[in-house]
Amino acid sequence: MARASARHILVKTEDQCNDLKNQIADGASFGDVAAQHSLCPSGKQGGELGEFGPGQMVEEFDTVVFSAPVGEVQGPVKTQFGYHLLEVTERKD
Repeated sequence: MARASARHILVKTEDQCNDLKNQIADGASFGDVAAQHSLCPSGKQGGELGEFGPGQMVEEFDTVVFSAPVGEVQGPVKTQFGYHLLEVTERKD
């Protein structure tokens, strides 16, 4: 069964999500941005979610995590929680 490790940043608006994505693209550390801005408790760990399998996260999250290239920041991804930036840090098929 596939497994993935990922980190994310959760914010309330798509605009903020895009702004943070641009900051990361310009060289800001994903972990630092997560610690400063993420509404998820995982922000304190730089957005780290640990390892999980398909179906353990909301569908929109799963779709990205199990298809996106490893190490590339994806988003904004909208879920019922808000807007996420996602980065797959590892994936095993």
